[in-house]
Amino acid sequence: MSIRLKTGIVGCGKVAGIHAAALTAIPGSLFTAVCGRNETRTNEFAAKFGVKAYTSVSDMVTKEKLDMVTICTPHPEHKKPTVEALQAGAHVLIEKPLASSLEDCDAMLSVATETGKQTGVISQRRFYSPCLRLKRAIDEGKIGKPALGVVLMFGWRNEAYYKSDPWRGSWKGEGGGVLVNQAPHQLDLLQWFMGGEIEEIYGVWKNLNHPYIEVEDTALAILKFKNGGIGNIMVSNSQKPGIYGKVHIHGDNGASVGVQTDGGAMFIAGMTSILEPPVNDVWTVPGEESRLGEWVKEDSDFFNGINSMEYFHKQQIEDFIEALIHGKKPMVTGEEGRITVEIFTAIYRSQRDGRPVKFPLAPETAQYDLDGR
Repeated sequence: MSIRLKTGIVGCGKVAGIHAAALTAIPGSLFTAVCGRNETRTNEFAAKFGVKAYTSVSDMVTKEKLDMVTICTPHPEHKKPTVEALQAGAHVLIEKPLASSLEDCDAMLSVATETGKQTGVISQRRFYSPCLRLKRAIDEGKIGKPALGVVLMFGWRNEAYYKSDPWRGSWKGEGGGVLVNQAPHQLDLLQWFMGGEIEEIYGVWKNLNHPYIEVEDTALAILKFKNGGIGNIMVSNSQKPGIYGKVHIHGDNGASVGVQTDGGAMFIAGMTSILEPPVNDVWTVPGEESRLGEWVKEDSDFFNGINSMEYFHKQQIEDFIEALIHGKKPMVTGEEGRITVEIFTAIYRSQRDGRPVKFPLAPETAQYDLDGR
């Protein structure tokens, strides 16, 4: 008899519907309950998916004997429900980023260690076929050692987007701008592909053309890795109507591999569809250059035959559930999610202090500027 874990969701916002669809469809999941602060909204969400509604995370996990929950609350509000779920006995998968501060990250990971429970962070772009192909090529040494990693993300967010939820666009409600909300996927891919610990980051951020929000819409950074590699990050929400997100890795043997994870306009969970298929857009591995067109067609055909809004979230949530069932680590652990928070925190601190920031980073609990923000 196959094992099924009792699962639940915390938060009833836009991305929660994607999680609910996944937890309903995954064979190893018995989607049981949802928890939200707004009782009416939570009851409506629960009725839609045929699950029970709660307003207390602890009550939901304890009474329903849940094995695992996903966290779909705004970024600064990840810590409280995660800690409550862990302490009540559930494993926890958290929407990106892990949290908006290192202090929250460390509190969550500490409780996970104390309770012996697993945490993970949604980074569904790792499951894109072109991303997996790129990672395999690097791991197999096809570009030599990763020497230079580049993130380019040019998107657009309009005023209606920031008004779609009351927490968007503020330091307190969102914890940051493009670095915290849109860029974590590309930041995660960069550190995953480069395969080494970061030594230091120098970064700057600006608000170029969104005067109605507090947070940054653009950020740039230079990275040094302990393995000798270097990196560059350029991310922005200031280009109408939104162009692309790319991660390119150049090796010390001269070969390059890359992926365009987003194209046409940047994907907004629960609000828009993905306009263009994710594809490998650079591939100069000796002997494989001619295969790029074949892979683009293969990946595009596959992408056009699936529900792209839900498919890759389902892949990662299923990976997490299968890891729990078989006692393994998921592809993206909570500890890896902390690295992304470290990266954007370093950029905020570098802007504040006007100098490079050395790694590893510890939380700044004695200051009151939310780590440079």
